[in-house]
Amino acid sequence: MYALELAGEADAFAATEAGTAAATVEVVAPGVGVARGLDERRVRRLAYTRAASRLLGKTDASVASARELLETAVDDTRSGNGRAVDDCTPDNDRAEAGGTDRTVAVHARDVRSSAGVSTERAERALGGVLVDAGYTVDLDDPDRELRALFAGDRCLLGWLTVESVRDFGTRAPTDRPFFQPGSMAPLDARAYANLAGAGPDRTILDPMCGTGGLLVEAGLAGSRVLGVDAQWKMVRGSRENLTTYLNGGFRVVRGDGTRLPLPANAVDGVVFDAPYGRQSKVANHTLDDLVGGALREAARVAPRCVLIADRDWTETATAAGWRSRASFERRVHGSLVRHVFVLDRQRG
Repeated sequence: MYALELAGEADAFAATEAGTAAATVEVVAPGVGVARGLDERRVRRLAYTRAASRLLGKTDASVASARELLETAVDDTRSGNGRAVDDCTPDNDRAEAGGTDRTVAVHARDVRSSAGVSTERAERALGGVLVDAGYTVDLDDPDRELRALFAGDRCLLGWLTVESVRDFGTRAPTDRPFFQPGSMAPLDARAYANLAGAGPDRTILDPMCGTGGLLVEAGLAGSRVLGVDAQWKMVRGSRENLTTYLNGGFRVVRGDGTRLPLPANAVDGVVFDAPYGRQSKVANHTLDDLVGGALREAARVAPRCVLIADRDWTETATAAGWRSRASFERRVHGSLVRHVFVLDRQRG
């Protein structure tokens, strides 16, 4: 079992993205989830999960209870009692009675200030337990790190297993070679790409690729990426951005998202940000025709689609051959709310 440190404020959305890298994800407290298994490589690519830790146990959100839980885990390790040996001892090597020569650090968080716990006091108390057990504390370069997550009325203790790569700030839309107002933040683009199935040995398509932000993040997650856009300006700009951030593995062409130049089942996932505004008209299509046609084509070429839009397209998606796996409303700023639809192709 693993403890997940979720990012952002929308836990259901973060947990759904985490489900692309972990099994049986459940939110158990504000900003904290648990999972029964995970793929460490995929966790590193997540946007709305900060870290995953091998879970030692759960207790109420008090320093005293957290200390007692850790003492019990250490005692179980010393005695070789139960599976706590595997959870507490590095690399599953059984520690000799009296401790281990591995170095450790303790990092405590009061997640979203929801527990009202002194993290400094918690770190001192938990560090003391580990020192008494024979561990050596090294705050600068420890071999292992104990995470104590105080959230709401719960505390989860675990050994840090993997952290996601938080480099999204290096790809701000305004810093790209080609920029257009309204470009999506890389953090969100990565999450949507992950929900569409991005990863090694996967091909992801954006049929309305614009400046290529979704494709950049899908490509950095390891995917081959394909982009289509009706405007030559966007095709050229997207290619420029992709060339900057990816080492090959992409193709961008001018075309109509409602008539894709691809055979059936050509890609693993589709992700696109539909034009906003009910009166929008793109490439001689009304917005309804454009989005409906793109969804029908997406169902022809892929089993999974993620649609980002400014309104509800559920009925259109169903008519186009999709069933909803999940949907979210995510406030961007002011009155702008993004509607996110995670869609699976209907069977039969």
